[in-house]
Amino acid sequence: MLETIGVRDVDALFATIPEPLRLKRPLELPPALSEIHLKNHLRDLSRKNAHGEEWSAFLGAGSYSHYIPSSVPYLISRGEFLTAYTPYQPEVSQGTLQAIFEYQTMMAEVMGLEVANASQYDGSTGTAEAARLAAAVTRRSKVLVARNLHPEYRQVLATYLKNEGVTLEEIPFSADGAIDRAALKKALSPEVACVVAGYPNFFGVVEDLSDVAKDAHANGSLLITSTAEPLALGVFQSPGEMGADIAVAEGQSFGNAMTFGGPGLGVFACRKDYVRLMPGRLVGETVDAEGKRGFVLTLATREQHIRREKATSNICTNVALCALAATITLALWGKEGFREISQANFDRSEDLKERLASIPGVRLPFSGTTFNEFVIVARRKPTDIIARLVDDRILPGVPLWRWYPELAEGLLVCVTEMNTDEQVDRFVNALKRMG
Repeated sequence: MLETIGVRDVDALFATIPEPLRLKRPLELPPALSEIHLKNHLRDLSRKNAHGEEWSAFLGAGSYSHYIPSSVPYLISRGEFLTAYTPYQPEVSQGTLQAIFEYQTMMAEVMGLEVANASQYDGSTGTAEAARLAAAVTRRSKVLVARNLHPEYRQVLATYLKNEGVTLEEIPFSADGAIDRAALKKALSPEVACVVAGYPNFFGVVEDLSDVAKDAHANGSLLITSTAEPLALGVFQSPGEMGADIAVAEGQSFGNAMTFGGPGLGVFACRKDYVRLMPGRLVGETVDAEGKRGFVLTLATREQHIRREKATSNICTNVALCALAATITLALWGKEGFREISQANFDRSEDLKERLASIPGVRLPFSGTTFNEFVIVARRKPTDIIARLVDDRILPGVPLWRWYPELAEGLLVCVTEMNTDEQVDRFVNALKRMG
């Protein structure tokens, strides 16, 4: 092999790796095992893992545990979907193209906007792509982003815009956990391309952004909503109804497993006026030479399809399998089912929030309406609470000190339909015992 590629020896093959970084000794691995012995060894190792059913997790912060109907993994595992590649040839890709078309239709309805594309990587990159689109539409160079937007989304947004000649300015949040309206109005200027707001925001607070949309539009700017938990849209008004121009979301809650944090599903919808600048791809409906209904890639504004300098996106996949899972899930739920599951999550969250707030020493720092998750502040430090409850096999929430120094005592708690009544009782009683 070395001779074929014209390399003298193995050392020469790795010559580009700096000398101090090279390992000078063999890897410390045990002797090789046969396949059957290796499987037994891995099985023994797996027994050391903490089994999920033994733990009660109240973690959210952008990745949510929801029930996935058993038909979803079965259908997306069918060979024609699981092994499908990019549908460049419509004559052999009608199934994939139709599934994407149905997905676009559903996402447009959920978001309350006219057009949705064939999906992005995840909610964070979708948010960044939306800001780029807004800058291109308005020909402006500043983006206002709410500080209560998911902090990792803000980090991705900053990375995308760093070399785009677009500046980023954060807008603080007020006592109710919502965007500080006075600070927002003061920050609006002729350079502002858009306002990016969480809906719900990172604290779980759901705020009516209609007034934000009006202020942004009066300034010639766009409103972008970013939703990490789209299940909320089953009971709250859609972004389009509030006046959002672009709405993005993380679609993991729609039939996609958490799987240690990925892959995600970036939902992206906007007004029809911006369709030719929309990132990614768009599947359209047409008829063939015989007049039969068919589907094709209609618009593709990424560099894989068109000249690079004219591309509006560097997204190089449409996460079609994740989009298919979302499509099947929403089809199984139907509109009524979607609303009922959303309502059930809202009710469970409200119940837990009320019970925790009734414990002496626990308070809710934000007064705004929430969905699925909310922030609590207790007399004990979040690290102390977590350390204590982990002994009871309870993961009580996500500490906020990593991203919000001003909320160093805050704990972000999430509850979904997957948390049983027994788990909720254990959590509440454990906090009570801590005093």
